[in-house]
Amino acid sequence: MTADPLALFQSWWTQALEVELGEPSAMTLATATSDGIVSARTVLLRGVDTDGFDFFTNYNSRKGRQLAENPRAALVLHWGTWHRQVCIAGAVERLNDERSDAYFSSRPRGHQIAAWASEQSTVIEDRAVLEERVLAFEREFAERDVPRPPHWGGFRVRPETIEFWEGQMDRLHNRFLYRRASDGWTVERLAP
Repeated sequence: MTADPLALFQSWWTQALEVELGEPSAMTLATATSDGIVSARTVLLRGVDTDGFDFFTNYNSRKGRQLAENPRAALVLHWGTWHRQVCIAGAVERLNDERSDAYFSSRPRGHQIAAWASEQSTVIEDRAVLEERVLAFEREFAERDVPRPPHWGGFRVRPETIEFWEGQMDRLHNRFLYRRASDGWTVERLAP
């Protein structure tokens, strides 16, 4: 095993992007309220570097509110074709406006309008309400670029632990747990 879990992740990530069916960037994001009520959902990995793992969302959504209240999270990426998964846990911080603006501007226009139209995680009467909001924002931004809404942007999970799991015969899987230390990373093999 390598001493650098982010280099190992990049290697696995590159392979997943080349081979994995479906959406290889899909990852489960688990968050919790300050009193420990946990929720999980799927989001898309939109960036990874030596500082962490990035995703984007509505800051007013359930996950956004939970991250504001309790800025810690866990991520799981599962690539079934390769019998691999990576589990990441750590502190969470908002990405800066420049990074959020850059990603938002790269999205298809329909996705940009949807970010304005959807008050994510709130109860709506029916789909017609959402469709009316989409039409209103399409009219509002008809003659110009769609700016990033102030309630939408990115988060980064700064990993404190990263576990690599690789399926093996007879369920004797390979598992390696990396823990961030003051001078880098420690690694331990875990029993399957």
